[in-house]
Amino acid sequence: MKTILRIALASFFALTSSLLAAQPLVITSGSDRAMPIAVVPFAWTTSPLAEDPAKIVSDDLYNSGFFAPIDRNNMISMPAHAEEIIYRDWRAVGAQYLVIGNINRLADGRMQINYGLYNVAAQQQVFSANTTGNEQQLRDLAHHISDHVFNSITGTQGSFSTRILFVSTSKNANGTKNYNLHHADYDGARARTLLQSPEPILSPAYAPDGKRIAYVSFEQKRPRIYVQEIATGKREQVTNFEGLNGAPAWSPDASKLAFVLSKDGNPEIYVMDMASRAVRRVTNHMAIDTEPFWGKDGQTLYFTSDRSGKPQIYKMNINGGTAQRVTFVGNYNANPKLSADEKTLVMIHRQDGFTVFKVAAQDLQKNRLRILSGTSLDESPTVAPNGSMVIYATRQQGKGVLMLASLNGRVRIVLPGIVGEIREPAWSPFLN
Repeated sequence: MKTILRIALASFFALTSSLLAAQPLVITSGSDRAMPIAVVPFAWTTSPLAEDPAKIVSDDLYNSGFFAPIDRNNMISMPAHAEEIIYRDWRAVGAQYLVIGNINRLADGRMQINYGLYNVAAQQQVFSANTTGNEQQLRDLAHHISDHVFNSITGTQGSFSTRILFVSTSKNANGTKNYNLHHADYDGARARTLLQSPEPILSPAYAPDGKRIAYVSFEQKRPRIYVQEIATGKREQVTNFEGLNGAPAWSPDASKLAFVLSKDGNPEIYVMDMASRAVRRVTNHMAIDTEPFWGKDGQTLYFTSDRSGKPQIYKMNINGGTAQRVTFVGNYNANPKLSADEKTLVMIHRQDGFTVFKVAAQDLQKNRLRILSGTSLDESPTVAPNGSMVIYATRQQGKGVLMLASLNGRVRIVLPGIVGEIREPAWSPFLN
């Protein structure tokens, strides 16, 4: 697998004192080392569609932070046949790779996109392929192409065909506030509402199969955890304990659900066996333990605790043992999320001497520290399955928005087309 640049925050338990003294590297602008790639507007053999898939592909590759798509105004004319590509012209505009494609209408009404990736420097084709679907699947086809290109160049699976959950708030004509749970493409497009309630909805989380979700709803005037099927809307309440019921997190095999309960006093981490619905306590400390997130071994939980006096991130085995502190830099580290390869830990971070909360990432292997966000009231980070991007909630011009940032620091954009006060994003696993 080709090396993907990771960015990071904080230090790992038991590192040397010199590493613990490392200071965060604050990113103020993106790197200029993104790979130039030309994604040419796809040719049409029939009437054009509402969107050019090539534009979606170009945006996907840009969002990853690994690519710098050539501006379409600088594109040279594209021949109808790949064998007529003049590579020196593409080198002249700075492209290292080239994506071309054409769209044909099939006899059954579906469309077929034929596309290819070309290495400009080597003057050779990397691959050619096609994908087929109807017009409603246009974005699915484009994201599939993006994943194929990303994987071929970086050696890492693309995350562009994944989905996100998020919560928005809106007001009816009579002024009543509604909370809406949405399911959308990773870039916020094609959002559809899964649940609407006059009471708050919090902490949505995908099951590993991407077909079910868990979340907290206050519809009974108290926080309770529900599990819902995305396709059918069928839902079930799975907790009904006194006090706080919050922060659900699925184990990697979906056999367990971790969450926070305060039924025995202060908030602690508990785990439910989803088959038997048996619940057992994992943490046992006078401090507040919250926001669990599973390690890929299905036995380790990362969580936020103030047992050191201020919120920091810890980990421990669900079968017991001593909690190990993971973060040491900064006076506040919370809401841990891991990339699928467990090389990067993303969190909400506050530096010593500061009052603002930012999204930050910690490289768990190299102990490299970085602040990812340029905003100051950030919350609820969620990481792409391949670890290339993070989405988080923040405020911009007094409004709650979702921000996408690449973990290499090159890209920060507000997800467009999402209306209302937005918060609580959650990224799906890879979807088959």
